[in-house]
Amino acid sequence: MSALSAWFWNERFWLPQNVTWADLADAESGEQYPRAGHLLYAFPTALGIFAFRLLFERFLAKPCALRLGLQGKGPRKAQPNAILEKVFISITKCPDGKHLEGLSKQLDWDARKIQRWFRQRRNQDKPSLVTKFSESMWRFLFYLYIFSYGVWFLWTAPWFWDTRQCWYNYPYQPLTLALYYYYIQELAFYWSLMFSQFTDIKRKDFLIMFVHHLATVGLISFSYVNNMVRVGTLVMCLHDASDFLLEAAKMANYAKYQRLCDGFFMMFGLMFVTTRLVVYPTWILNTTMFESWELIGPYPSWWLFNGLLLILQVLHVIWSYLIMRIAYRSLTKGKVGPGKCQPLPVLKDERSDIESSSEEEDTALNGTKSVHNTSSNGANRVNGHASSGQWSED
Repeated sequence: MSALSAWFWNERFWLPQNVTWADLADAESGEQYPRAGHLLYAFPTALGIFAFRLLFERFLAKPCALRLGLQGKGPRKAQPNAILEKVFISITKCPDGKHLEGLSKQLDWDARKIQRWFRQRRNQDKPSLVTKFSESMWRFLFYLYIFSYGVWFLWTAPWFWDTRQCWYNYPYQPLTLALYYYYIQELAFYWSLMFSQFTDIKRKDFLIMFVHHLATVGLISFSYVNNMVRVGTLVMCLHDASDFLLEAAKMANYAKYQRLCDGFFMMFGLMFVTTRLVVYPTWILNTTMFESWELIGPYPSWWLFNGLLLILQVLHVIWSYLIMRIAYRSLTKGKVGPGKCQPLPVLKDERSDIESSSEEEDTALNGTKSVHNTSSNGANRVNGHASSGQWSED
């Protein structure tokens, strides 16, 4: 273990030339530098955030959702049936024609009735709009708070106005209490997301988001250990700038305030594209790759840090493309007739995989209505936020 620890904490990887861990020990003057042990405090903080979230969603978010008229109950449950339940759990949740034919003979049900049962069974485990609204309200609150804290902290930080200050006298840059709190809060929040992901609304991109949270925790921890915290605060604040707008759009969507949802989503898209495709490369990558090269020179962890930031930029491009594609489709599909532009159509939540109700399908199957009312399936129908590749979190 001693040899493994010595290999992992090799000074020639983590630190610039002629700098050792002993040099970054607490100075006699009282100045303190980041240490790996400080990150352990993120775990009890994460548990505290998770506990606060549970209380917030139960006593504040849920009453707000109910007051807005959201339904607290989920979709109607399927009638108990041991045979169909066994097929649903052990064989398939979406039976094909062969299975339908066999079940129809076994139960003496027609195929449409069996299809309705399987649809209701798939939907009964889905969360209610109240649950979705409460989750988004919590994230909106935290993202708005942490972004406001970041702006407040950085407004008086010299490196916010001159990014070269991130590298002057590096790595001998003392750790302030406000900077430490900023890092621990961000790190604890993403740890709490990793904990709560197993109890939150299950979506199709569960594994992708788990890896994303893990990568975020790794980047924050990495920048803290080798004292790149100044540029780290810039990266964190920049990425928090648009998240609360997305959650605000989701809340408006669940509450059926469609025009408000459209406005928040367009603001989110504009902020996301501006910060990730313009500000990030010209402000962040410029200082981490060029200004730092000039002032401190490259070393192994410098290469790794910049490599991860470049990978992040590739993801920014992909996500921005998906967001712009949503906006374009929404604008073009929202036009009904010459000179009239209706509200943006609702973006179906494919991540939550909420299906149409059995009553709607029954109506269509029985031929009582040849075409459903377009507005009820469009601007006035709210199933959640966008698809996994579209309204996904950073």
